[in-house]
Amino acid sequence: MRIMESRAQMRKEKTMDRIGGATGLVRRLMLGSIVLLASISLLTGCGRQQAESPESSSSADVAESSSRAGSSCVIVDDAFLNLQLTDPTIPVYDKYTLSERRAKGLTTTMPDLTPYKEGKVVYLTFDDGPDEKNTPAILDILKENGVQATFYVTGQHAELHPDVLQRIYAEHHAIGNHSYDHDYKKLYVSPETFLSEMERTDEIIHGILGVRPLILRAPGGVIGHFTKAYDPALKASGYVEHDWDVSSADAAPNHPVAQDFIDNIDSQTDKPVAAHAAIILMHCSEGHEETVKALPEIIRILKAKGYTFGVITPMTPQPW
Repeated sequence: MRIMESRAQMRKEKTMDRIGGATGLVRRLMLGSIVLLASISLLTGCGRQQAESPESSSSADVAESSSRAGSSCVIVDDAFLNLQLTDPTIPVYDKYTLSERRAKGLTTTMPDLTPYKEGKVVYLTFDDGPDEKNTPAILDILKENGVQATFYVTGQHAELHPDVLQRIYAEHHAIGNHSYDHDYKKLYVSPETFLSEMERTDEIIHGILGVRPLILRAPGGVIGHFTKAYDPALKASGYVEHDWDVSSADAAPNHPVAQDFIDNIDSQTDKPVAAHAAIILMHCSEGHEETVKALPEIIRILKAKGYTFGVITPMTPQPW
């Protein structure tokens, strides 16, 4: 009798072990599914998350919910009505290309906007990338220091290094349009040729990320390149251009070194023009290793001066 009871007890314990093991397996599978879903959500990016929001949500609701959730970016609505935001740290993109907007009969015209006015904000901007060496090194430094920046990319480099462009986007920096190949001779023939290159680059960026920028920087800046015809043409195509008011001079022809860039930025950010908002020009493409070397000290100095770090959006104050 005792032997039979013992065998029954053993069978019961084995059954419980199987149940416990199955339960543990189910729990592990459920946890794995949750992790997988979270990873997919992260990889799809803010553009796709907001693009799938119910169409019944108002633009104000979308903008407000983005701020509450600490969204990594804001996607403009069909009519550009949710652009008047107050947080200079959130990048802004469009889920449509200009050709898609035209095909859908949506507006392409940028509305009149009020620039940010709060705080003392510095905007680190890097032109001409992405490349495979200096841009990733700069991204590493920005990540280590908890700082956001803006990358004005060329279509040519985006095609060559789509993985680096994806990293810029995934790490919540802003991306701006900087023409296809930076060729002044064909770029500045007319507003039409200029916008044709910008739209070409938008299509490349959109093909990689699923979003396009609303911000751009004219290669070499607008002075000496833009006529009065350019501004209304850009506005009609939904773009906002930003030059800079602080230059590192890291593209100077006399081969300056890291300490030169540090000194330039340190002195220029003490001037009245940079008291509220400083837009700093640097470069992240091939040949700019000295910029990489200078960046940690530049960030330290700017933090010590009381700046917070923003990204360029259509609401960023103009540098003059």
